Amino acid sequence: MVSVPARPFPFELDAQRCALIVIDMQRDFVERGGFGESLGNDVTRLKAIVPTVAALIAGFREAGLLVIHTRECHRPDLSDLPPAKRNRGNPTVRIGDPGPMGRVLIAGEPGADIVPELGPNNGEVVIDKPGKGAFFATDLDAILTRRGIAQLVFAGVTTEVCVQTTMREANDRGYECLLAEDATESYFPEFKKAAIDMITAQGAIVGWATPTAAIVEALHG
Repeated sequence: MVSVPARPFPFELDAQRCALIVIDMQRDFVERGGFGESLGNDVTRLKAIVPTVAALIAGFREAGLLVIHTRECHRPDLSDLPPAKRNRGNPTVRIGDPGPMGRVLIAGEPGADIVPELGPNNGEVVIDKPGKGAFFATDLDAILTRRGIAQLVFAGVTTEVCVQTTMREANDRGYECLLAEDATESYFPEFKKAAIDMITAQGAIVGWATPTAAIVEALHG
């Protein structure tokens, strides 16, 4: 065990039972011209964390630890896309519609892929998820259980939606969760702050939060 300085108190990291989950660092969310920008969002906030996420991934790879990537995307026939999700709001482009990077958030389309700077290595797990949380309708829990994972470090986007949802799902399943707070981001800075405050409140009710450098140092200290 290595004690990692964190909020609301130090996180006792067991590297042999720890994995990294990188949430939805996809072109449609992070790059100009993607789905996120079509909703009126400033994607430069998300793009800015790519180097930090890359450093975190590199730290886990160098330590020989499990790295898991997720992508929010749907089947081409939209059979796993509830109408309530597709029809919500008033976007100029909806999930499944043609977009600048192919059909929006459809598995196999360029926009649904992970940004090149963070692409998975051969053998790394990639979870395609139809919901906000990475445990819903996926094999994630079985993969983690089979590998004896008890602790999860999180990075990715967006903090208050897919990252927080997955952390809450993990917490309910008994995993200890640590958020790399500078390797996650939101289109709305106030939402990121609020999400991290909620996650770490009441004695780490959902999990802990700490900078990426502290995690990498603990992995190699």
